Amino acid sequence: MERTILIVEDEPSIAELQRDYLEMSGYRTEIAVDGEEGLELSLTGKFELIVLDVMLPKLNGFEVCKKIREELDIPVLMVTARREDIDIIRGLGLGADDYITKPFKPAELVARVKAHLARYDRLKGRRSSTNELEVREIRLDPDSRRAFVRDREVTLTTKEFDLLYFLALHPNRVFSKDQLFERLWGVDSFGDTQTVTVHIRKLREKIEVDSANPVYIETLWGAGYRFRS
Repeated sequence: MERTILIVEDEPSIAELQRDYLEMSGYRTEIAVDGEEGLELSLTGKFELIVLDVMLPKLNGFEVCKKIREELDIPVLMVTARREDIDIIRGLGLGADDYITKPFKPAELVARVKAHLARYDRLKGRRSSTNELEVREIRLDPDSRRAFVRDREVTLTTKEFDLLYFLALHPNRVFSKDQLFERLWGVDSFGDTQTVTVHIRKLREKIEVDSANPVYIETLWGAGYRFRS
């Protein structure tokens, strides 16, 4: 089932860009061009997430967010051209779920939308898969093969996902490079255990805050790798 998102944005080129990327990702969208229209449409109850600009005619985004929060608990993602901390703090204090500053990459917007919808589903008990695996700030869905880290979706290759899922499925257990290569690539596969090292490095770059000081995938010199739960 398609999910419907409201874009509240008074700059046509930005609104159309957001709409195009969200619709290419499988969402339905509607656009409101000012704060009053955005608030009126928001309260109809047919949207599952709102992308809300701060600087709007008639009612600004802060006012709209405050009124939305009095009625609805759906995710609100605020968009602003200002980078001042006070604006971000104000928006979050009024109930916004996240902030994104202009200019931004459309792919980042789509990733944040997906992450917040997934988080909202979890809070509402609407998990997409009974096979989901969640360890600290990492959530993996083997059915859709989607990975979320700190509530943001990360793009993993097939083997990266398989490796992360396998390690997370066996927390605190040490696996040698030979064991991981045999389990995930197969004994008849071309290549060597250096392939495992490369994939571990790439995974750390995607899931760790500091890949040089990993907190999820540990190296035990002379023994192998361990996923810390």
